[in-house]
Amino acid sequence: MEDIWIELTKEALDVGAAAAFLATPGAGGLSLFVGTTRRWTGEQETEELAYDAYAPMAEQEMRRLVAQAQGRWPVLKACVLHRLGVVPVAEASVVVGVATPHRAEAFDACRFLIDALKQQVPIWKREHYADGSTAWVQGSAPPALQEEIPSPEADE
Repeated sequence: MEDIWIELTKEALDVGAAAAFLATPGAGGLSLFVGTTRRWTGEQETEELAYDAYAPMAEQEMRRLVAQAQGRWPVLKACVLHRLGVVPVAEASVVVGVATPHRAEAFDACRFLIDALKQQVPIWKREHYADGSTAWVQGSAPPALQEEIPSPEADE
């Protein structure tokens, strides 16, 4: 069994399957982040989100980020799953998880992966609001992370 699960899918994400995938005897810490479509974005009521991606590049970048995490923390297993297409309110759009020997490493590696994914992976989100308007939303990293995430050119 492979220790990395990367997937872009139009199907609902199975959080239980992600947790089961991460389970391994050497891990004392599993960290799993599930991002869902929220009803309210500021003052706007959200009906749904729609995601699109340049899949070959997105999957390659997701693998590169997992490799970076494995270089920084003792990641035994990792999953990065992202939904494409329409994601209704309260459904998962992204699942990121890691298994490490200790909890602090799991928290740190998982946080790195979700923040880097939102900043660097070519996945685009369009919010559809109750009033009929839409808006493309661009990912961004928290200020503390912007210096930590190297640009893709840094790996060349």
